[in-house]
Amino acid sequence: MGVATLTPSAQRVGEELVYPDGRHELADDSGIRKGYLYNDDLAPVPIKKRTWNTYNYLALWVGMAHNLPTYGLAAGLVFLGMAWYQAIITISLANFIVLIPMLLNSHAGTKYGIPYPVFARASFGVFGANVAAILRAFIACGWFGIQTWIGGQALYTLAGALFGSGWINSSMVAGQHWTLWLSFAIFWALNIAIITRGINAVRRFENWAAPFVILVAVFLLVWMVSKAGGLGPIVSQPGKVGWGAAFWKLFFPSLMAQIAFWSTLSLNMPDFTRFGKSQRAQAVGQLLGLPTTMTVFPLLAVLITSATVTVYGSAIWDPIALTAKFSNPIVIVLALFTLAVATLSVNIAANVVSPSYDFSNLWPKAISFRLGGLITGVLGILIQPWRLYSDPHVYIFTWLGFYGGALGAIAGVLIADYWYMRQTELKLGDLYKSQGAYRYAVGFNFRAIVALLVGGVLAVGGAYTAPGTQGPFPAKGVIPFLYQPFTLYDYSWIVGLVAAFIVYLALSALFPAGAASRRPQVSAAT
Repeated sequence: MGVATLTPSAQRVGEELVYPDGRHELADDSGIRKGYLYNDDLAPVPIKKRTWNTYNYLALWVGMAHNLPTYGLAAGLVFLGMAWYQAIITISLANFIVLIPMLLNSHAGTKYGIPYPVFARASFGVFGANVAAILRAFIACGWFGIQTWIGGQALYTLAGALFGSGWINSSMVAGQHWTLWLSFAIFWALNIAIITRGINAVRRFENWAAPFVILVAVFLLVWMVSKAGGLGPIVSQPGKVGWGAAFWKLFFPSLMAQIAFWSTLSLNMPDFTRFGKSQRAQAVGQLLGLPTTMTVFPLLAVLITSATVTVYGSAIWDPIALTAKFSNPIVIVLALFTLAVATLSVNIAANVVSPSYDFSNLWPKAISFRLGGLITGVLGILIQPWRLYSDPHVYIFTWLGFYGGALGAIAGVLIADYWYMRQTELKLGDLYKSQGAYRYAVGFNFRAIVALLVGGVLAVGGAYTAPGTQGPFPAKGVIPFLYQPFTLYDYSWIVGLVAAFIVYLALSALFPAGAASRRPQVSAAT
C-alpha cells in the first residue's frame, strides 16, 4: 500500500487516517510490511478499495442462503415433529438472533479494513488468534465437504439427464458410482478455480448467482404447484408436537441448531465487511439479505415439497431427487444447473473464504489466501463430513448444535473485548506487530483462552444423545452435571456466548492487560 494520500476529508491520528464516517486506514504501512504477521491478503484494505455496496452484501447473503442444506432445514424440523409453520418460525427467529453478533463483529471489518483472524488478534493476542481462527477454519472445512458432495450429486444427476442410464448406473468404486466420484471431483475443482482468482471474483460470482437462483426457485414452485393443482397436504398438517411441552422441548435445541447454522459467519463476516463502503452499506445489506432469505427459501422448500405429495405420492424433500422425477429435459437441466450454482455460491463464500484467511494467518509469509483455499479443499475431502447430512437428528443436534456452542464462546470474547473493553477503538498498526499492544504474554491473551474454554465446556460439555436415537455422546451427557438439571446443551450457543462474555470481562478486570487496555487517541470524526 505504501503511504496513503492525506485528503481534506481525513484527519491524521497517530499512525492512522480517520475519515468522517469513522473508517480508518494506515497512513503508512511500510513499518509493518516486513513483519511476520503481515501479508498482502491479511493487510488492512485501503479506503479506495473498500467498494462493496448494499447490493453486494444483499447478493452475498442471498447467494449463501439459497443452498441445499438450507432447503433441508425445515424438512429436518418437520421430520422431528414440528408443523411446517412452526419450523419456519423457528428458522426465522434464529436468523434474526444470529444477525446481532454478526453485525457487532462486522463493524470492525468495515471500520479498520481487517479480516476475522486479524480482528481476533486484539482479544486473543497476535498468536493466540490462531486458536480462534483454526477452530473456525476446521468447521468450514467440514461444511466445504458437505456442500461439495451435494454439488457433485447435482452434477452427477444433471449429467445423467443428458447422457442417460449408462452414466447413472456406472460401475461402483468405494461404494459409489465412479461417475459420482468424477462429478464430485469436477465440482471440487470449480470451487478451487474461483477462489484462486481472489475475493473480487467471489463478489462478481455472487452478484449474478443470487438473482438467478431466486428466479429459478420461484419458477420451480410455480411449476410444482401447477402440476399439483394446489399447495398439497403438508401445509394443512398440524404437526405432531402441538404447542405444549413437547414443542418447547424440541424448540429450544432446534433454535440453537438453527442459530449455529450461520454462527460461523457471525465470526468471520469481517472477511467481507472489510471491503464495505460504509457501515450502513454492510449493515443494511445483511439485514435485507440474511433473515429474509433464510425465511423465504425454507418456506419455498415446504411449499414445493407439499406439492410433491400430490404429484408423486410422497414428500420429496431432496431437490436433487425431486429433479430426477421430472420428465421435461429443459426443466431438468435448468433445475440441476441452478442447484449446482447455488451450492457453488454458498461453498465459496461461506466455506472457503474464511479458512483461506485463517490458514494464511497461521504463517502469513508462507501461506497466501489462494494457498489457504487449496488447504481448505484438501482437508474438506479428508474430513468426509457429508455423512452427517444423511441423518436429520445427527445433522441438527450433533453437528450444528455441538460446534455452535464452541463458536458462540468465541463470539462472546470478541464482542466483550471490542465493544465493552475497547469501545470499538483498536490500534490498527499494532495488530500486525509481534511486539505491539496485542502481544500480551508471548502473543497469547490467557483471559480470552480461558473464557473460550469455560464458555465452550459449559456450552457443549453436556452434549447428549437423545433417547431412541444414535449418536456419539452418552445418554446422560459427556459431563453429567452439565446435563442435569438444566441440560445446558439445549441452549449451547447462548450459553457459550454469555459465559465467555462474562468470564472474559471478569478476568480482564481482575488481571488488567496493561498496554493493551489503553485506548488509542482518536479524532472527533469517529
